[in-house]
Parts: sequence; C-alpha cells; structure tokens
Amino acid sequence: MAAPLTGIRVLDLTRVLAGPHCTRMLCDMGAEVIKVEPPEGDITRATSPRINSIASYFAQQNAGKRCISIDLGRPEGRDLLAQLAGHCDVLVENFRPGVMERLGLGADVLRTRNPRLIVASISGYGQDGPWAQRRAYASVVQAETGITHSQGAGRGTDDYSNDRHSHADVYTALECASAVLAALYQRERTGVGERVDVSMAQTMLYVNEHAHDALWDHEVAPFTVRSFGTHEFPVVAAANGERVVISGHPAENTTFDYYMRSIGRPELCGEPRFATVHTRLEHIDEIQRLIHEWARTMADPEAIEAAMAANNLAVGRLRTVRDVCATDWADDRAAVVPVSDRGEGAIRVPNSPWRFAGSDVSLHGEPRFRGEDNRVVLTELLGLDDGTLDRLEADGVITSRVPRR
Repeated sequence: MAAPLTGIRVLDLTRVLAGPHCTRMLCDMGAEVIKVEPPEGDITRATSPRINSIASYFAQQNAGKRCISIDLGRPEGRDLLAQLAGHCDVLVENFRPGVMERLGLGADVLRTRNPRLIVASISGYGQDGPWAQRRAYASVVQAETGITHSQGAGRGTDDYSNDRHSHADVYTALECASAVLAALYQRERTGVGERVDVSMAQTMLYVNEHAHDALWDHEVAPFTVRSFGTHEFPVVAAANGERVVISGHPAENTTFDYYMRSIGRPELCGEPRFATVHTRLEHIDEIQRLIHEWARTMADPEAIEAAMAANNLAVGRLRTVRDVCATDWADDRAAVVPVSDRGEGAIRVPNSPWRFAGSDVSLHGEPRFRGEDNRVVLTELLGLDDGTLDRLEADGVITSRVPRR
C-alpha cells in the first residue's frame, strides 16, 4: 500500500537539524521532499565523518530527499522558488524571522499564489515578539528555557555544561511535523492551507515534564518526592562492572517495598525509619547504599533486571549507541538501516520509529549531492527546457556539486 503521505510534495528550505529532521519525518511517511540549498550548501555537508563527499550527519537527516540548489539572492532564483511553491503542498523553512519576507517569499505572498500551501516556520523564539531577531541554536535555547540549569542542578553540582545532544532542535522538529500533519488534515476540511509558527523555546517548555513543578507557587510538604524525582533513580554496577539504571524513586510509597523485596530485605519495609516518604528521605543515603551493595553481588545486568522485574521495577543497561544497535532487538525492529554512501559501500543511520500495518514508512532512498536533482525537478515541475536550464546554470542561478567518482 502507498505510504500515508504519498502524493504530498514538500519544499524544504531548512538546514542543519530542526528543519531537516522535520522534513525527513515527512519524507519517511511518503512525502516527496525537495531540499533547496544555497550555492554553499547545507553546512552539515562539511561535517565529519564523511566518504565520497557525503557526510554521515547530512545522510542521517536528508537521505531520500531530492536536492536542488538555487541562489535566492538572485531575482531569477527567487522567481524559481515561488514557482516551485505553487506546485507544493507544504513549505518548511528555518531562516531567521523576516528573511523570507525580505526575499519577497513570505507566507502571504506564496499563499496568495497557492492558497492550499502550508507554510511552516521554525525559529528560536517565534516569528514576532521581543526576542524574534535573536540568534538561536539548540544549546542557547536550552540555556534560556531552564534545561541546562535543570540538568546541572540534577547532578548536584555547579557543572552547567552544554549537553552534547541538540534536544531543542529535535523536539522542535517533532512538534513542527505534528503541526504540519494537523494542517494537512485541516486542509481536507477547509480546502485552504495554513501558516504554522513553531518556536524552539516554547517547544522546550512544552516538552519539559517538570515545568509545572518549577512554576509551582504554593507550599510544598517537606520531604516529598517532587515530580517523580527521576534524577535520583539509582544507577548501580553489577559484579562484572556493567551499570544499569533502575526506574523508580527508592523513597516513594510502594516503590520502596519493591526495592526491598528485590534486594532480599523485605523485613526493612516494616521498620519505623522507613515507614513514610518523610523518614525514607531522611535515610535515603542508607537506602541507596543497600541497593548499590546488593547490585555488586549480582553477576551481571541480566541478574539485576530479573530480580527487579519480579517486583515491577524496570531496568535499563547503560549502553552506547553502538551497543544497542548490535542487539537482537535492534535487528528485529530494523532500528538501523544502511543508506548508500554513493560509492561501493553504505552508511548506517537510524530508521524511522513507526510501523504501519499497511504501508512502509521506513527510510528510503539515498543522500543526494547538492543540486544533483536540479534538472529533473525543474523540468518535471516547471517544464523548463535544456536551453533555459543551461542558461540558469551558466548565470549561477542554479548550481550543483556532483563529484566525479
């Protein structure tokens, strides 16, 4: 069966991560995605590791898309883009607010020509407001929205270092893709497109499950486990040195009993010093010591998981990405798939996480070189002939970089 978004065409003016991950989702769901790059290309093309002029970072976010390269600094380039938008269902961009309008390609202009077009814009702080023109990258937004502070405080130190992972980019990609899908559904009822404005900063508040606690203005009973206290879940080592995370706060009601039964100390459940959350938090260091000492007597993570699972506690081994991708689970789920390295080999990247019973929504296609699809896209959609394409290329309006083998 056809994939869910078969027949939907997306014009992708995004670069780096938030936008490209959003459009990769749409691509995996079956949409035809046309990635439009400037003459210098998406900056992730220059990252490492790389092979055959294909960067693995670029491949992970852009495999399966058609790649064209247009100089939007040229009037003819802007005209080509506007014409292409007239043949598309969705346009996604993550320029700084106002850039599209200055180019004469704002949502109002494009939707006047194509009323069914959905224009989705990703930015740091939104398309308007006092922070709209601030430069915004994931690390900056995570600092501004309390994530970096929360992570440092959770470690109990003043180490407010940057997280290696660009959560603000990826979470915003998910929210933008969700909004685009909702807008497509809305268009089925109304017949007209939509303007979607997605802010990275608002996204990081929206996905922060502890924001409610940070915003709480009332008294809180002392010695309570606030908002599940996930940063205090035990991380323990087995006898073989491998570590696991156990899900559940040891001081919580019922959860404490699960822990004590798991480590073979059920008699402690009745002791006065462990009778309430209050008293357990007073003795939390001792409880943690008991759990850690017990873990060191267990042969391996499997033994710890078996004991904990018998009492309703989940356990996860501390793995690297390479570790988990080598498991039978990853193999069964096809969690990692090879994409062509445009030579004789392949690059391994994560597959899409969804499974549809009636259609294939996994990663398809290969990473394309900058401007590799200029001619086929502009011929198919705009009907340009070879002479016109030759002139546009000679004038630098369209460019490409397709390396020789």
